[in-house]
Amino acid sequence: MKIDGNEIRPGNVIEHQGRLWRAIKTQHVKPGKGGAFLQVELKEIRDGTKLNERFRSSETVERVRLDQNDFQFLYADGDSFTFMDNETYDQVTLNKQVIGQDAIAYLQDGMTVSIESFEGSAISVSLPDTVVLMVTEADAVVKGQTASSSYKPAVLENGVRTSVPPHIETGTRIVVNTEDGSYMERAKD
Repeated sequence: MKIDGNEIRPGNVIEHQGRLWRAIKTQHVKPGKGGAFLQVELKEIRDGTKLNERFRSSETVERVRLDQNDFQFLYADGDSFTFMDNETYDQVTLNKQVIGQDAIAYLQDGMTVSIESFEGSAISVSLPDTVVLMVTEADAVVKGQTASSSYKPAVLENGVRTSVPPHIETGTRIVVNTEDGSYMERAKD
C-alpha cells in the first residue's frame, strides 16, 4: 500500500532501498528555507541496522502489512527453536537471530508468542510483556539502608541479573518485564 512520505508513523513497516524497515521515531521538520520534511529513524527488521532518512510529502513509500499469528513455544534444540501455530497446529523452526538473543532468555515451555511474517518468512518474535521467574540468588539486605528505592542485585532462574527490592529473597517468584529485564512485582501465585 503506497503512502505519502509524511504519513509514516512510529511502528509502521515500510519497504525502502529494497529492505524492510520499522519506523522507530518520526519528527516533522520545517526548516527556514525549503519545504518541510519528515525525519524518520528506521530500524531494519532482519539485522537491526539503523538509518535516519528524510521523506518529503511529495515522495511515496510502500507500507508493508505483516502477518501476525500466535504460536506456542515447544522446545529448543541448540540454536533452533520450535513453535506451533495455535490454530493450524503447524510447526515452525526459527533460529536465534530471528528471535533475538535477549528474548531467548525469557522463553518458557508452553509460552504463547506472536510471530510476525512477511510473504511466508518469519521476521520477528514478540514475547508477552511480562514473565514469572524465580529468584535463585539474592544478596542479603545491608542493615541501615534507607527504605527509599534501594534495590539489591539478584539472579533469576534463567541466569539473567536484575535488581529487586530488599524484601525479595532467594526462592521468591517475581514478575519480570521481558523488554528490559526489570522487576515489576512479586508474583501472586
